[in-house]
This record gives sequence, C-alpha cells and structure tokens, in this order.
Amino acid sequence: MAKVELKQPIVDEISALINGAATVVAVDYRGLTVAQDTELRKTLREAGVSYKVYKNTLVKRAAEGTEFAALDPVLEGPTAIAVHKDDATAAARVLAEFGKKANQLEIKGGVVEGTFYDAEGMAAIASIPSRDVLLGRLFGSMQSPIANLARVLNQIAEKQAGPAEPAA
Repeated sequence: MAKVELKQPIVDEISALINGAATVVAVDYRGLTVAQDTELRKTLREAGVSYKVYKNTLVKRAAEGTEFAALDPVLEGPTAIAVHKDDATAAARVLAEFGKKANQLEIKGGVVEGTFYDAEGMAAIASIPSRDVLLGRLFGSMQSPIANLARVLNQIAEKQAGPAEPAA
C-alpha cells in the first residue's frame, strides 16, 4: 500500500471531526506533564470538547476547501486540536482556564463560526461566558423588573386592605 492510502483514513477521521464544528482551536501542548495532559483531556471531555493530536500535514489536508483551512499558518510544531460541534466558546474557554494552571499550554489560534482568530482573538473569545450563562443572565435581567412590579402591586394591595384584624 502507498503511504497516501495508509493516511487517508486518518484524513477522513479529521474531516469527520471538524465537519460542522462550531469551533476548532489549535494549541501547543509542549511542556505539559503526563498528569497535566490527562487532567486537560478529562476537563475537555467533560465540556464536550474533542481533543486530539494529529500530524499538521494531515490536518491541513483534511481542512482543504473548508473554513478551517485558515488554520494553516498556526499548524507548525507540535499541535493538538480541540473541537466543539455546538458551543463556539467552550473549547477556547476550557483551554484558557487550564492555561492559567499550566503555563506551558499555549493557544495558537482557532476558527470560530467560520472566522479565524489568532492567539489574542482566542483569548477574547475565551472570556465570553457560555450560552447557558448568557441566557441565565438575560432571563434574570428580564425577570427582575417583573418581580419588582409584583412586589409594588402587592404592597399597594396590602395598604388598601388595611391592617389585619387579630384572630379571636
């Protein structure tokens, strides 16, 4: 078998992984201990993020003709990719949070919803809360005025009713 034929299943695997993904983040993992890498993988798995190390040339080949081809400039040296299909900020957020504990982990760049971001851009995206947190904040801010109105109306109703008579 030719080398290309042997590598094609891996290229297909990468294509399937990134196809339809909301975000793909490239990271340099050099310097992480085995314990740190294990903890990172566990944390990413719990967040629903796929994390794999592939040869850069195979990632480039799999990304050809897709929006993820923009990753080519950062695919140099040891690189792992973190992929999330739904949440555009999850991978960047988890990697940035873990990077605070393990300074060796470096986000090289990523593609989020079709747009390439360098390391600084990915840091900004990592600071965006998750969709669930944002929805919670939105509903909380919508609920607050309604709750205040209900409290005021209740106080007005209590004043109009007058003091309650003691039970005999």
